[in-house]
Amino acid sequence: MDAAPFRFDHVGSLLRPARLQEARARAMEGKCSADELRAVEDDCIREVVRRQEEVGLDAVTDGEYRRTFFHTDFLQRLGGVTIEEGEFKAAFRKDDGTTVGFKPPTMHITGKITHDEPIQGRDFDFLKAATTRTPKVTIPSPSMLHFRGGRKAIDEAVYPSLDDFYADLSAAYADEIADLAARGCRYLQMDDTNLAYLCDDSIRESTRARGDDPDELTHTYCRLFNEAIKSRPADMKVCVHLCRGNFKSAWVAQGGYEPVAEILFNEMNIDGFFLEYDDQRSGDFAPLRFVPKGKRVVLGLMTTKHPELESKADLERRIEEAAKYVPLDQLCVSPQCGFSSTAHGNDLTESDQWRKLALLKEVAEEVWG
Repeated sequence: MDAAPFRFDHVGSLLRPARLQEARARAMEGKCSADELRAVEDDCIREVVRRQEEVGLDAVTDGEYRRTFFHTDFLQRLGGVTIEEGEFKAAFRKDDGTTVGFKPPTMHITGKITHDEPIQGRDFDFLKAATTRTPKVTIPSPSMLHFRGGRKAIDEAVYPSLDDFYADLSAAYADEIADLAARGCRYLQMDDTNLAYLCDDSIRESTRARGDDPDELTHTYCRLFNEAIKSRPADMKVCVHLCRGNFKSAWVAQGGYEPVAEILFNEMNIDGFFLEYDDQRSGDFAPLRFVPKGKRVVLGLMTTKHPELESKADLERRIEEAAKYVPLDQLCVSPQCGFSSTAHGNDLTESDQWRKLALLKEVAEEVWG
């Protein structure tokens, strides 16, 4: 497959090496300048690019090595966005029944949303120069600025009408995408937890309780995506990754894709969907029956949350099961999420990470040739 998403692909974030973690800690203590930190990031990114190429990935990222969180590092650089630390404790759970205490930064809209400067441009330029493969940019979805806080997180004096908020937000994203396109970016992935959270019955109920209709929100978010990318070049591939939470191997939401599938697959005008399918929390493959021709589904069959290596036979069997609902030619395979959606990383080693990716490469070659 010569166009993204590729048969063997990945979500983007990779475990941070100790050297990078140490440099970032020094920078936070004021013992390392921004330029010194960036030099360490550059070296580590060159190395992780080489490792991705060696494992056979056609799409290469910078591992999100310059970020602490997959979303806030990007979103806080939009005009009008204010970040507040640890207001609410998120209910991240592990499969063994334990919980992980975590208060992620929360976002508030305190001014007009604007795109004041390129956000990913410099980082993309570095990545593009460092690889011979397709450089892939991962950014948070625009809906991340609405769902977490809803109407209460958006200053009504600034945006009496949410329609104006969505219009400014999509315009800011369009400006960023135009800048990336001008630099040569042709593979963009937007990471979204909201649409997967809306597959969870309890979260759907809490969404209704705050005054939002879950189905209408799904329509709204699809329109938001479409407005943001409508002026992209014809040869730029855009995908979305749906995530149920990924912090230190813990998760937030559960539930199959049925509640959002028909709307999502048919109304979002993108090229591919990275879907978590690594355990029973993601439900079965039946919702894939709504996927139209021309769109690809990247099956996230391999977990990034545990070090145990999956069975090749089991992975291939699950691809066969998915192919009952959507043609095999429209399917690809990847891990279910990044290995390190935040700088903290999941509970496995870099060696585990590369073994898992190497196995997926073997699976893709055996299934698709």
